[in-house]
Amino acid sequence: MKDEIYIKRCIELAEKALGKTYPNPLVGSVIVHNDRIIGEGFHKKAGEPHAEINAINSIKEEDRHLIPESTIYVSLEPCAHFGKTPPCALNIVELGFKKVVIGAMDSHDKVNGKGKKIIIDAGIEVVSSVLENQCRELNKRFFTYHEKKRPFIILKWAQSADGFMDQDFKPTQISNSLSKQLVHQMRSEEHAILVGKNTALHDNPSLTVREIEGRNPIRILIDFNLDVPENFNIYNNDVETIIFNSIKNSEDNNLKFIKIEKENSLDKILDKLYELQIQSVIIEGGRFTLQQFIDQNLWDEAVIFKNPNLNLENGTKAPLFNFKPEKTEMLRDCEVLFFRNPSLD
Repeated sequence: MKDEIYIKRCIELAEKALGKTYPNPLVGSVIVHNDRIIGEGFHKKAGEPHAEINAINSIKEEDRHLIPESTIYVSLEPCAHFGKTPPCALNIVELGFKKVVIGAMDSHDKVNGKGKKIIIDAGIEVVSSVLENQCRELNKRFFTYHEKKRPFIILKWAQSADGFMDQDFKPTQISNSLSKQLVHQMRSEEHAILVGKNTALHDNPSLTVREIEGRNPIRILIDFNLDVPENFNIYNNDVETIIFNSIKNSEDNNLKFIKIEKENSLDKILDKLYELQIQSVIIEGGRFTLQQFIDQNLWDEAVIFKNPNLNLENGTKAPLFNFKPEKTEMLRDCEVLFFRNPSLD
């Protein structure tokens, strides 16, 4: 039971860096001596020290002699390879912790049990799979990317009570300012955001984070014939932008054109995003693009913003999506429906 309490704290710490650690996972760590937390930390950003090191460094000088009698808790298996930082497993061994408690094992090829083995081989007690489901949920993007070899996919759109995404095929405000903030929060937490050509032409979106403080996601546009004019917002140099097309491969500042064939294009796009180490993507439209992902069952979660008081009568129909929401929230007059793909459970 105590192990679960401290792993829960690891998860809380790790969540503070949501959206900031790509391509690394979210990890929290707590160091405990006789039921007293003497150190804690989390991984803040790729290239910076990992959670275990931040937790170790947070221990006060007068408590450092307690390390050999302490337990280090970590939400994800300590790394075993030299990357931008040395392996945390070796650091744990060198400091001589009494015990290590791991939330979830790391399925990344470079770790995958190797960190745990290093620690066990050094004669340190290891307990693993504590609150494993919660720890895997914390890193659902990371695990999907490494285990399914594709990004974690979130579908998102707004619709009226009668199932339209706009009125008379013209941009229409469906949700409110609160839901707009939630959308921007979502964008800041995901690695990338994707739209099709029609949405870019129809709405001229910036696909950035403006309503909150946070990082902008990588923008992705599917535009096979390069029909979107280069003076449109998606082409500004503010954010790294990938344009999947059938005409050219080229790079210019923040713009990257990637040539692909139209046939089986979604699979090709996801393969390329995997190659580019993009771990999660929000599909923001339009209807045609969203429906393709739905029809091919290429989605993990979906969020629908529904205005129950608005009937638009004519316009772009919302995608056909026959699933039951896992939960529903109200943001003033806007209903937010959250879905999880039942076939992936």
